[in-house]
Amino acid sequence: MQSSVPSGAAPPSGPALAVDIGGTKMMVAIVDDDGTIGWRERIDTMRTLDAEELFGPLAALVGRALAATAVLDVGVGCGGPMEDRNETVSPLNIPAWRGFPLRRRLAELTGRPVAVDNDAKALALAEGRWGAAQQVDDYISMVVSTGVGAGIVSDGRLIDGRTANGGHIGHVVVVPGGRQCVCGARGCLEAETSGAAIAAFTGRPAAEAGPDVVDRTGRLVGRAVGSVANLLDLRLATVAGSVALGYGDPFFAAAQTELDAVACMPYARGCSIAASGLGSDGPILGAAAVAFRARRS
Repeated sequence: MQSSVPSGAAPPSGPALAVDIGGTKMMVAIVDDDGTIGWRERIDTMRTLDAEELFGPLAALVGRALAATAVLDVGVGCGGPMEDRNETVSPLNIPAWRGFPLRRRLAELTGRPVAVDNDAKALALAEGRWGAAQQVDDYISMVVSTGVGAGIVSDGRLIDGRTANGGHIGHVVVVPGGRQCVCGARGCLEAETSGAAIAAFTGRPAAEAGPDVVDRTGRLVGRAVGSVANLLDLRLATVAGSVALGYGDPFFAAAQTELDAVACMPYARGCSIAASGLGSDGPILGAAAVAFRARRS
């Protein structure tokens, strides 16, 4: 793709409209280049199978944001998978959108350049720009929440993959023959450790899980991270999301113990796992980082 910024020129500077789309909530915010979040508002993700019924409240939210502050462009973090290199989205936990042309619809609505990426890949960009992975060239940034996803940075570059779905650790198998996953496989990390999965097999909200579930969740996440560290020579894993951050220190201790047991190749030993440096703002900062990345392309 031809660069929109002349060679040697600095990319344009100014706030972006950030749009975070998740299975339980949608948030829109105005984010400056330095990561300062200004105006923001969130709504619950409507439970519907009608694509337009779902898009309507989001469009209204975007309209309120544009009325509040002028922005240069729009960055979107959305659950995957994506198609046509992020032109359309089919989030597994949002059944109303299958092949939904989110980028085009938001471009038509806002009249501004729009860049869309997987929400976990977006978080990885933000983690390297403002969070716990600053000055780190090789890391994985994960979300363990309603679903499970990740973005991977190798040699300082975000891994996009052939179809822009690179890094989807949620569908690495950690329990062979385990629970049925929405993707069709069994024993995927998402099917075993996501908030939705935990609620399904315990019969209560993930936030109310007992110590045994917290320990198991951490161990399975550490198992997946260890395998990826062996594969890609990574040194750090940062983890965000309501499940991981809600479970806190016991989760991270279990994850690190399992990671140490799995990442046994000499170059992978010592890979560490830590909480995101962005806290609950990670998803919306990730969406903004997608816009800032597009400015440099």
